[in-house]
Amino acid sequence: MYPAETDVSVHRQLGELVAGMRGLQESIRRIEEGAQRAEDKATSSRAGVHQRMDQLVDRVGDLEASVSTLGGDVAEMKPVTDDVKRWKLMGIGALGVTGIAAMALGVSFAEGIRRLVFVIVGKG
Repeated sequence: MYPAETDVSVHRQLGELVAGMRGLQESIRRIEEGAQRAEDKATSSRAGVHQRMDQLVDRVGDLEASVSTLGGDVAEMKPVTDDVKRWKLMGIGALGVTGIAAMALGVSFAEGIRRLVFVIVGKG
């Protein structure tokens, strides 16, 4: 091999090495860009998850406050409900007593009419 041929061969190999290095650099750049896009998507997704989590925390806090208020309202209603139940039982008892009295009065009234009819008819 002559020095000129060596020179051309070395230049060709150096050119191939430079082209290969540029290809590697381009591949690395594309990988870095893809990784950056993936990181941006992940960051956006995490932000969405955190936002929804914050909304859930707010909703749970509102729900706790509502349940607490509702518990207080129910506690206030309990004595009233107990009174209404007691009144209902007293009313049912009074109706029963009234019914028995009305039945006794009706029987007495019917017996009185029967005797009056017997007196009028003359069988008494």
